[in-house]
Amino acid sequence: MRLAFLSDIHGNSVALDAVLADIESQGSADEYWALGDLVAIGYDPVGVLERLCALPKLRVLRGNTERYVLTAERPPPTEADVVNDPCLMPQLVEVARSFAWTDGYLTAAGWLDWLASLPAQLRVQLPDGTRLLAVHSTPRADDGAGLNPGLSDEDLGAAVGDCQADLVLAGHTHRPFDRFVNGVHVVNLGSVSNPQTEDRRASYVIVTADAAGYRLEHRRVAYDYEAVIEAIRRSHHPCQAFLAHHFQQR
Repeated sequence: MRLAFLSDIHGNSVALDAVLADIESQGSADEYWALGDLVAIGYDPVGVLERLCALPKLRVLRGNTERYVLTAERPPPTEADVVNDPCLMPQLVEVARSFAWTDGYLTAAGWLDWLASLPAQLRVQLPDGTRLLAVHSTPRADDGAGLNPGLSDEDLGAAVGDCQADLVLAGHTHRPFDRFVNGVHVVNLGSVSNPQTEDRRASYVIVTADAAGYRLEHRRVAYDYEAVIEAIRRSHHPCQAFLAHHFQQR
């Protein structure tokens, strides 16, 4: 049993294609799991969903940006934040324009009902009895600080406490890590897109499982950042500069 776990694709079909090609180069996967933040803050939301849904066996959950697309909720800053600090107004406007573009794109293409059907968690029992839980941020929320490498063992243990799982996989922070705490194996996949680490390659995880146990491998995949920047330019996304800065040389 070979499971591929992806998260935080953020409408970046160039990065997703590179990851899927890397998986295929190793002999494909029995199942593909996508752990949220699939479309927003990206230039090709529909292309990403079409690629994912063409996979042979797909399990998907929603992230906080799916919630933002489907509701009137938005990431910070809030209107109240802007009242207290008017300097935040340009950021508020940019967030509103970005999610309005994505919402309109997905509405026109008929994907909103599909996104609305996604669960917040996915669970499975591996062949050796390991209880696997997949979430976007934490077992309790789809946003916030998430399961990040800066957490102490105490805070990480509290974040996954009572989750009724032996292996927890998450995304959200765009910062991969792999730790054991209180008997729970906690893994952050990192991000397919929008890197927040010095290593700007796409990051994902392969879990290989059988009756004897499971093995977990973090994978890194390089892709063409210039191609992403050009695709952003062609998309007419209203926040092109913000999208492109993730992929520019620094």
